[in-house]
Amino acid sequence: MLDALTFDPAFETGARNAIHTCLRVQPDEQVTIITDLETAPIAAALRQQLRALHAPHNVWVLEHAGTRPLIEMPRAILDDLESANVSIFCAQAKTGELPSRMQMTEVVNRRKIRHAHMVNITPEIMTHGMRADYDAVDRLSLKLLELARHAKTVRATTPAGTDIVAAMSPDYKWLKTSGIISANTWGNLPGGEVWTTPGEVNGVYVVDGVVGDYLCAKYGDLQQTPLTVHVKANRVHSVDSANRELAAEFWDYTHSGENSDRVGEFAIGTNIGVRDVIGNILQDEKIPGMHIAFGHPYGDHTGATWVSKTHIDIVGRRFSIWLDGLQIMENGRFLVTA
Repeated sequence: MLDALTFDPAFETGARNAIHTCLRVQPDEQVTIITDLETAPIAAALRQQLRALHAPHNVWVLEHAGTRPLIEMPRAILDDLESANVSIFCAQAKTGELPSRMQMTEVVNRRKIRHAHMVNITPEIMTHGMRADYDAVDRLSLKLLELARHAKTVRATTPAGTDIVAAMSPDYKWLKTSGIISANTWGNLPGGEVWTTPGEVNGVYVVDGVVGDYLCAKYGDLQQTPLTVHVKANRVHSVDSANRELAAEFWDYTHSGENSDRVGEFAIGTNIGVRDVIGNILQDEKIPGMHIAFGHPYGDHTGATWVSKTHIDIVGRRFSIWLDGLQIMENGRFLVTA
């Protein structure tokens, strides 16, 4: 199918970044690409780079493998991953499909596949966040990783009203997903964050950026109708927004299963090539700032022992951040250099 597709030449820089800089694919490595009909032109740009490398690869189109939403990842795709060195998920999220993606990442984690997670990738992201200097992003991420690993508390504020404090747990690891992807930790593309599972989070987070999962595509940029989330003892305590439908749907999402309301991720975005929110969680969570997610803590990486069948991020704008007493960001601008 991808053989017959044309794509915007502007995708080439981002595709080259993904294959050569971020994944460092070698000519003798087997690659699995998982895409869908909507995202196929971007997958075609990635495939062009693999062909130029003469790297063997298989491409799977989700609609050709099953009926969406896919509650389970098709067995043929999972079997193909069992022989892959590198994999790319380049498709749009559909309501209820998180469990199928978790099946995929179980294979990725177990086999230590270098995996690029490009869920909800768009042409705009390919010509913006995917064009970042990922070597520079990686250097900054490494610097922040070393600082964060020693922090006992992290505080973050914004002009919109966020004021949140996280106590860090010595039992949980900080990690970086800077866009340079290793076999130890799969990463989102575009990349750029350091993150962990927090010990306990308290305070208020004003989401004047975006919310994650399928709600992102539905509600987009929330700057005009922010969502206010009160967090108490690591759980969603209350939510409010002028957009009552958003508030109700977010509350229902974060109370749809065990630990859906629990803070599973605490992260600092480090993609210095991203300047502002565009209404897409895949890129927006990488903007310099602080975001958190409720639900699944990716304990295979952080060491968290609890689980959840959901995971939803929230992103704001113009953060100031302190690691213990050290201020590392002011109004969205890093005060530390690599």
